[in-house]
Amino acid sequence: MMKTISLRILLGLCLALSACHTDTSTHTQKKTSPKTRLSFLPFKGVRYHEVKRRFSNGLSFDSLGFQQEPSWIIQFESNDSILAYSPEKKRMLGFHLLYDHGDVYNFAKEWFRIKSISKDSVLMQRLQVNKREIANDIRSDVNLTFYAENYIKNVLKTSADILQRPSPRDTAFIQKRAQTANAHPNNRDSVFAARQPVQMVPKSNLVSIERLSSVDVLNGKTEAYDYLYPSYRVVMHKAYKDFGYTFTVLVDSKGKMSLGTFSGEIPEYHEVRKKVLEGIISVYLQNLFTVKPGTTLGIAHASEITVTIKGIKD
Repeated sequence: MMKTISLRILLGLCLALSACHTDTSTHTQKKTSPKTRLSFLPFKGVRYHEVKRRFSNGLSFDSLGFQQEPSWIIQFESNDSILAYSPEKKRMLGFHLLYDHGDVYNFAKEWFRIKSISKDSVLMQRLQVNKREIANDIRSDVNLTFYAENYIKNVLKTSADILQRPSPRDTAFIQKRAQTANAHPNNRDSVFAARQPVQMVPKSNLVSIERLSSVDVLNGKTEAYDYLYPSYRVVMHKAYKDFGYTFTVLVDSKGKMSLGTFSGEIPEYHEVRKKVLEGIISVYLQNLFTVKPGTTLGIAHASEITVTIKGIKD
């Protein structure tokens, strides 16, 4: 009897492990996609505009405030070539359409799974591929929907710009997220990045401010980094002494500032540094700038910014 139970347990464990095992290799991943390469010749010359880019939950925003924005314009030219619009060049550029396996393709240095295609629409999934493996996380959890120009104009009778607008679900999500942030504006875990970051307008010629950019395409830092992690450099004259500090500031929905995080101080002087930075915020930043809170979809909410401030005694 005991031997029979043991065999059953062992068999159950084997089945469970088999069901949970997933191979993410682009060559060995279990496929539910077509076993033959797609033909794009029936769709040659059809120009498709990306009208939706969303996570699998149907939202274009995540909890951090990152927004998926539709921007691609593509046109298949053959089974191994495609045109894609370049915002920098402001024209369509040609790219090699590299076939990998199943329904996985690469063009313009990006990997995609083409889920469906017709003369009216294309549905793709963006894939994050590292060392020939498809990442099984949020980076591959992005779906792109394209509509053909003719379908948009003559069937839907609208424009790509209108279709690209955030959905009512996006608005409801941001409203709820903003309620939480505004209820706890001094809690870094509650606030989130504003799509239109905090603005600081000098009230005096004693101060100047510069919005810094952290975009680094070669290292994977896209333009989204500038609103996810907004950073400012402030120079202030006639300060009480020469100083230089970098710290984060929590800005609530009314523009009121409070200290976020800071580092680099000797541990035993933590409280001293904290009081100094709180004084700089309340005496200088809050009074010498008109502070406009960050907003997302027009909704003001608490967010966090990084400030590097240089004080010059003169």
